[in-house]
Amino acid sequence: MRVNGAERELPDAVTVAALLELLGVRLDGVAVAVDRQVVPRSEFGAREVQEGQQIEILRAVGGG
Repeated sequence: MRVNGAERELPDAVTVAALLELLGVRLDGVAVAVDRQVVPRSEFGAREVQEGQQIEILRAVGGG
């Protein structure tokens, strides 16, 4: 699957929450989109991502 534009080898049927944990991504200030659709944080533990999908992980950054 593609994560932030890079091809990644990941377990089959991994959830968004498990994917973030595998990648060492903290949950605070993070948004995730699967195939260009934002996944609500409340669905991170249940939403599975499959081979062939495109995942974008975005972190909010403050500044001026």
